[in-house]
Amino acid sequence: MTSLRRTRKVVKNYFQHREFSFTLKDDIYIRYQSFNNQSDLEKEMQKMNPYKIDIGAVYSHRPNQHNTVKLGAFQAQEKELVFDIDMTDYDDVRRCCSSADICSKCWTLMTMAIHIIDRALKEDFGFKHRLWVYSGRRGVHCWVCDESVRKLSSAVRSGIVEYLSLVKGGQDVKKKVHLSEKIHPFVRKSINIIKKYFEQYALVDQDILENKESWDKILALVPETMRDELQQGFQRHSNSLQRWENLKNTINKYQKNNKNDKCGPWLEWEIMLQYCFPRLDINVSKGINHLLKSPFSVHPKTGRISVPIDLQKVDQFDPFTVPTISSICHELDVISTKEEKENGAESDIKHRTRDYKKTSLAPFVKIFEQFLENLDKSRKGELLKKSDLQKDF
Repeated sequence: MTSLRRTRKVVKNYFQHREFSFTLKDDIYIRYQSFNNQSDLEKEMQKMNPYKIDIGAVYSHRPNQHNTVKLGAFQAQEKELVFDIDMTDYDDVRRCCSSADICSKCWTLMTMAIHIIDRALKEDFGFKHRLWVYSGRRGVHCWVCDESVRKLSSAVRSGIVEYLSLVKGGQDVKKKVHLSEKIHPFVRKSINIIKKYFEQYALVDQDILENKESWDKILALVPETMRDELQQGFQRHSNSLQRWENLKNTINKYQKNNKNDKCGPWLEWEIMLQYCFPRLDINVSKGINHLLKSPFSVHPKTGRISVPIDLQKVDQFDPFTVPTISSICHELDVISTKEEKENGAESDIKHRTRDYKKTSLAPFVKIFEQFLENLDKSRKGELLKKSDLQKDF
C-alpha cells in the first residue's frame, strides 16, 4: 500500500499548493494566494468580492508563503495544459465585428476551433480529460487535465502548441499559412472540419469576396501570375459563392498548366486555413505558471458566467443565451419567494445550499460534475494499476 499512501499525500497537498489570483475593483491584482480548504477559499471570496478569479499552477510550496521560501526554491511543478482562443485574434479576417464584439456570424470561428483542437488533442495526442469553457465574452478556454499532461515541461507544452499552430505572422504579414506538397494528416483533418462550415460561414455570413476591397485581401494570398485573371473573373460574378468557384477553377487550371509553379490544390486550403483555422495564444499554453480564468467566473464586462461547453453539442452552443449573474440572482429570488410561501418564513438552510441546481446554471454544472467524475474514475484506475504493478495488495 506504500504507493497508494504516497499518491494520497501528493493529492492531499494539491489544493494547498495551488495558486489562486483575485482581481479586485480598479484592477487591483492579488497573486500567490492559497488556501487550506474549500471553506477558506469561499470565505476569502465573500470577504474580497473579486471581479475575476484566475487559477495558476501547483507549486513546490504554499503560494501564500512564497516570500518566506529560499530564493529559487519556489517552483511551479504542475499545471493543466491550457489553451486560450480569443476572437480579437481573428480581426484581420472577420468582417462582421471587431475588437471585443462578437455575433452569431463570427462565433462559428470558435465552433470550428473547438472541433479542430479537440479532435487533435483526443486523437493525435491521446488526451482524455478535456474541459472546454466559454470565457464569458469573446472566446473559449480548454483545460487538459490528464495526470501525465499536468506534469509536462514548458518545452513539451511549446511543442504541442506549435503542432497545433498553422497561422503565423503578425499584422504586417499578409500570407500567414504556408503548406508544402506533403500535407500532414493533422492539416487534412482540420481542412475536412473547416469544409463543413466554410460555405455558410465564409462565403455567406462573412461574404469574404463581396467587393474589391475584400477580394484584394484574398488575391494577395495567391501567386502573382494568376491575380489578373482572378481579378477579371471576380468582376464578372455577382457574389462570394460564384467568385470562390471561379477561384477554385482558376487554381485547377494553373495547376495543370504550370507543374513547377507553386500552385497546388493546397493553395485553396491555405486561404481556408487563414480565414478559419484556430489562432492560439502560445504564451498561455507553454507557461506552467500562467494564470487562466476559473470556470464559473463572472465576466466583469458582460456579466456572463464562464460555463463549460458540452462537447456533444458544440454546434448548438450560443454565447448569447449563457446565464448572467443578474439572471441567476433573479431566478434565486423567485425560488426563495416561492419556497417562503410554501414553507412559511423558516426555510431550511441545508435545503437551500443547492438552489443553483434549480436555475439555468444547472445543465452547465452537470457537464462539469460529469467531467470531474470521469477524472476521478481515471485517477482511481491509475492508482489501482500502480499498486498492482508494485504488488502492494
